[in-house]
Amino acid sequence: MTINPNDPRSPSRQIADSLRERISRNELAPGAALPSERELVAEFGTAPQTARQAVALLKAEGLVVGVRGKGVFVREKPPIIRVGSDRVARHHRDSGKAAFQAEVEAAGLQWRQEMLEMADVPAPAWVAEWFGIEAGATVFVRRRRTWIENYPTQLADSYFQLHTVEGTAIREENTGPGGSYKRLEEKGYRLTKFREEIEARMPTPDESSALRLVPGTPVAELHRIAFVGDDPVEVFRSVMAADRHVFAYEFPAPE
Repeated sequence: MTINPNDPRSPSRQIADSLRERISRNELAPGAALPSERELVAEFGTAPQTARQAVALLKAEGLVVGVRGKGVFVREKPPIIRVGSDRVARHHRDSGKAAFQAEVEAAGLQWRQEMLEMADVPAPAWVAEWFGIEAGATVFVRRRRTWIENYPTQLADSYFQLHTVEGTAIREENTGPGGSYKRLEEKGYRLTKFREEIEARMPTPDESSALRLVPGTPVAELHRIAFVGDDPVEVFRSVMAADRHVFAYEFPAPE
């Protein structure tokens, strides 16, 4: 293939589009090496700088990754996690499974959770607003990073008021069968509803590093509030790699 001078696309875009099509057809499979700069120059009859620009476009899209000293490779596809409303169903925690655990195991995937911090901390303003307390008041937080099939997939922070978790395993690294929600219900906080908000955005440098994101990959930030009646008992925040999650919800049609 040669560059078409009558094509409205730039030469670098034409090359990038051609390579992208090969990736989509699996001619260049995940993990396969991209043609070298010299090979691209020979194939497309273009300048080295144009070939580099084409590869840079694919890197920005997250389709390929560069490995120092080895070349550029089609990005391996991480496992896709389905995030659905069923994950907070009571029957999961009654059977001894925490919310996220139920969905991952249903998909047949291996997972682990890394505890980053358990501490009494000043409540961020948005957390304090949900709890109806002053910003900076002391709350308890559990910060974790979840790994699926050796890929870091989400950063999760759970905030609780101190009296809610006093004397429970929520203050321990292993909360026990059914997770934090089961411990809350054992203490008398029977969960009655949840509210979720999801925002798509670009990651902070720390988030990008912790989730090992390819440059240009966005994240989905999910806030979930667990209620007993109209009273929030947990404020949850998760930052997830957007290319590794699908959000699926079922709900009755409103009248």
